[in-house]
Order: sequence, then C-alpha cells, then structure tokens
Amino acid sequence: MTKAMEATGSNPFDNGIAQLAKAAKVIDLKPAYFDLFTQPMELMEVSIPVHMDNGKLKIFTGYRAHFNTFMGPAKGGIRYHWNVSRDEVKALAFWMSWKCTVINIPYGGGKGGIIVNPKELSKGELERLSRAYIDKLVDFIGPDRDIPAPDVYTDGQIMAWMLDEFEKLHRGSYPAFITGKPLELGGSAGRGTSTAQGGYYCFETALRELGLANPTLAVQGFGNAGMFIAKICHDHGFKVVAVSDSKGGIHDSNGLNIPEVIAFKEKKGSVVGFGKAKKISNEELLELPVDVLFPCALENQITKANAAKVKAKLIVELANGPTTPEADEILHKKGTVVVPDILANSGGVYVSYLEWVQNRMGFYWTQDYVFDLLKKQINNSFKDIWAVKKEHKIDMRTAAYVYALQKMRKAAELRGY
Repeated sequence: MTKAMEATGSNPFDNGIAQLAKAAKVIDLKPAYFDLFTQPMELMEVSIPVHMDNGKLKIFTGYRAHFNTFMGPAKGGIRYHWNVSRDEVKALAFWMSWKCTVINIPYGGGKGGIIVNPKELSKGELERLSRAYIDKLVDFIGPDRDIPAPDVYTDGQIMAWMLDEFEKLHRGSYPAFITGKPLELGGSAGRGTSTAQGGYYCFETALRELGLANPTLAVQGFGNAGMFIAKICHDHGFKVVAVSDSKGGIHDSNGLNIPEVIAFKEKKGSVVGFGKAKKISNEELLELPVDVLFPCALENQITKANAAKVKAKLIVELANGPTTPEADEILHKKGTVVVPDILANSGGVYVSYLEWVQNRMGFYWTQDYVFDLLKKQINNSFKDIWAVKKEHKIDMRTAAYVYALQKMRKAAELRGY
C-alpha cells in the first residue's frame, strides 16, 4: 500500500481515497493503479472578475477538475457555494468518475464550483458570473471533453446562460455541451427529478432485499433531491416523519403532509414553523428512531461522533459524501445498510447522459421512456453490486467501488497503462 492508500480524515478528498482503499484491498489492486485512479488528470483554478451592480469589480475563485477519463469525457456539475474548495472539487470529481462507472455510462468524472454565496447576488450579477466562468474555462470544457451540469445552488437558468456563452464563443450550436438545461434549449424530460427518482428506485429495491415493510422515513436536506425524494415517497404511500433544510428541521411521528410542507417552504423559505410539527435540528434528525434515512444535504453529516446514534436500518445517500469512512465502519458493524452515493444519486448523471445522447441525435424522448430506461439501469447496477456485497461479505459502498474498480482497471489496461 502507498501512503495515499492509507489516507483518512474529514477532508472530503481523503474520505474518497479511504473508501476506495478498502475496495482496492478486496481485489488486491496494484499500488500503481491505485495511484493512477486517485490523481486528478487535470485541475483548473481560475480568477473570475465580475462587475457588480454597485460598479465595483469583484474577483471570484472558480475550479474545474477532470478525473479518470479512461471511459469517456468528464461529466459533473457546477456548484455555487461559499464552502467550495480545491479539495471538495477534487473529491466530487473523483466520486463522479466512480458514479459514472457504477451506472455504466461512457464518462469520466468532472466537477466544478465557484466560491460564492449566490443568495447575495442579483440576477444580473449571477448571469455575469456564470458567463465569465465559461469564458475562463472555454478550452477546458466541451461536448467531447467535459460536459457540465447543475449542482448545489445552480439550475436550468444558469445552464442556459452558460450554454449561450459557450455557443457565442464557438459560433455554433452545441446543445450537448451542457446538461440540466431547460426543455426549450434541449433539456431532457425528467431531468429535474432524476436524482430523486433514481434514489427512489434504489430505496424500493433495498426494501425488498431487506424485507422492510411499512418503513418510516426521514429526509435531511430539502433542496432539489431532498424535496423530490420526500414527495415521491409520500406519493407512493410511505410515511415521511421528518425533513430539514439549512435553517432546521421538523418532526411529526404521525407523518408529514409533504405537498403542504413544500408549499410552506416555497412561501416561507424554510420548513421550520410548519403546522404543529416539532422543531428539531439537522443533527437530531439523523438520530431519530426511523427505519430509513435519506441524507440529501452536504458532505460529512454522519461521522464517528454520531454514527452510533443513528437508528435507521437503511441509509440511502442522495448527497455526495454524507458519510465518513469511520462512520461507515460503525454502521456496518451495527448491521445498517448504506446504499452509497455513487449508486443512490446516480440517477441525475444517468439522465444527464440521456440528455447528451438526445442532443447528439436531435431526437427527444418522453419522461416515461426516460424513467423506464433509468429504472432498468439502476436496478441492474444495484443487483450487480448486491451480488458483489454478498460474495465478499462487505458493506455496499465497498462493493460498489469493487464493481467500479474492476471496470476502470480493465479500461486502463486496454488503453495501455
């Protein structure tokens, strides 16, 4: 083992390395391959000058990383967040490379971000920032090299601005350059809810494998993924007893009316204060006596400090990296099944792939057809990973990495590494 293979800690990139190292031991991966798979192929840091509404010039810092592009161009979102960092972008690009491999699409990993609080920007400032980011990265991205998508605090409108800027710079039409676009600009039906939809298919399959009937659910994070997974589960008759957002959470053991919670959130800006539900913290939500937990917020939410207090029998990770390696060990010993992020939230990137395919064909599918393809792909990957889990008697995250590592190693070998 190399020193890199022994890395651990709360740093998100170190966490990713530690997770992969467990899988590498299972298949006795050569250290040289491990080093090849854990180094970014390219990592760009850019300064982005933007004229603000008050006339002053402000400099933002942005990043874009490419990881393990043995199987195809890089693919991954762009996030606008005040905690964006080089390590976070590296970690997310790293995870994306394994996520694409797990869900069997011809991509490597990509990720980008800008250090900014988008809530503090006007619409005009946000547009100028988005266009300037593309200006800086124009030679680093493209439909055959790196295909961006939305992530935390970015959306279809921001993708539309970025597409327009890219096409102006290249003087042509390139809808396959970016995914998560509005339908009017070549977006795919179902893309907005695809991450949650894929997570629901994982949840549904895991319930059958574990024999869990009439489970109670808690959802940490009530953004795009969290809101939609709560609604999908509620619409299918499951009892969601707690949800939370950045301002706090709510709990009602009798079950929450999720459509009403969504309407309240859209009006008030938070779920806190909804009806007669008890106010709780995000930390308290993770420790509720529920059967299933959906972490849909940010990284490092379940750690060695609170993992022993988590009572859920099943955790379905719709966030990227919500569970640290130390917490994984504790949960596995307790018998808690964790459907890892690289499988559970891969619905978004899979439908992004379908959007890219549709853009290239100039032919578009219905939402029902898109979700039918997604369900088959998710279920096939889940089945294969569950078989690896049983064969090696390992946790599901390690099984997912074993499954992906074998594919990645073969691709690298075929390329001559």
